[in-house]
Amino acid sequence: MLTDKKSLVKNIGFQVVIAMIVGAAVGAFMGEGAAIFAPLGALFINLIKMLVIPLVAVSIIAGAANLGDSPSAGKIGVGTFVFFMLTSAIAVALALVMGNVFEPGVGVDFSQQAAGLAVVTAEQGALPGVFDTIIGMIPTNVFSALTSGNILQILVFSIFFGIALTKVERKRAKPIMDGLQTIIDAFVWMINCVMVIAPIGVFGLMAESVGTFGFSALAVVMKLFVVYIAAIIIYGFIFYPLVVKFFSDTPVLKFMSAMKKPQALALSTASSMATLPVTLEVCEKELKLANSTAAFVLPLGATINMSGNAIYYGLVAVFFAQMFNVELGMAAYAAIIFTSTLGAIGQAGVPGPSFLVVAVLLAAGIPIEGLPLLFALDRIFDMVRTALNITGDAVCAVVMDKYNPEHQVTK
Repeated sequence: MLTDKKSLVKNIGFQVVIAMIVGAAVGAFMGEGAAIFAPLGALFINLIKMLVIPLVAVSIIAGAANLGDSPSAGKIGVGTFVFFMLTSAIAVALALVMGNVFEPGVGVDFSQQAAGLAVVTAEQGALPGVFDTIIGMIPTNVFSALTSGNILQILVFSIFFGIALTKVERKRAKPIMDGLQTIIDAFVWMINCVMVIAPIGVFGLMAESVGTFGFSALAVVMKLFVVYIAAIIIYGFIFYPLVVKFFSDTPVLKFMSAMKKPQALALSTASSMATLPVTLEVCEKELKLANSTAAFVLPLGATINMSGNAIYYGLVAVFFAQMFNVELGMAAYAAIIFTSTLGAIGQAGVPGPSFLVVAVLLAAGIPIEGLPLLFALDRIFDMVRTALNITGDAVCAVVMDKYNPEHQVTK
């Protein structure tokens, strides 16, 4: 029993949760003075960011190279994209149902709270056209894409380069493949070192966030928050487990248990990319997924799979429609589903996730005047939706791993 307690105390996930609670308490007590702890969070996030971009590039190249040499490469690649698109669309549909059943925007008045907040313009939420998006995904200078952190451009180049390696004579490509795996192992070691200070960084992030915005601000949109959490729970603890049960070889309980660590980190950092190294480690070591599957699906998912964001977009659209007494017809609902799905998939290329809500509202003809209030609370929503996002990445990985020839381990 004593040994179990010691192992729990040493568990990074447990430490992160405790740090979140303590940080929130300190932030609530100190108010804006808690900003003095901001450097702790900034230090942690910067260390993670320092490693994530090169790790994503190398992982995608290695994953595409390993996967591209497999006879089922096309099936896994297409299956991954279809999975992300389909689950994002289902997430929006769930949000619309929940919003219409529980009506979070009925009886809410934002007039006083929204007054004086930053002005939101339509341009801030504009989504680029289809061809602009496609052209923007092609890097004219891959080194510029790496230094600027343009994830979509990095993904395109890395997948292309990884596939190209499979077309080179195996004997000549092998040293490069071995080198890539060595680099990945080195990055994982570095990430593990950074994770030692994760609880300290999380404490700083939570203290500053709660101290700046406070708990009272949440009361204004409490109904929306409660319905949102309920939708996240349904999707994360009912829908995803059912997908794991019926479409993969991984036991549901084993999957849910293994995801505790990356979910705790996702809650604290609110970043799928920052959580990626831990998700990779858990999927390969604890869930025993093939390296080629995990290295391909997870970095891709961290970039384009945003089911948690999709739920948020759908619910906020219904929330404001109800608040402004806007009747939504089938065309408006179709516009919300379409825009929310594409917005979630294209999340990586747009700064500030809340601004994509503007595009969703405009598509359905819903006023955007009350939206600025949600920006201040976005950190709280973002923490929760990020945990769902990385869970969806892992669900896709265990499903796709079933079709990988390397998948020889008995679950």
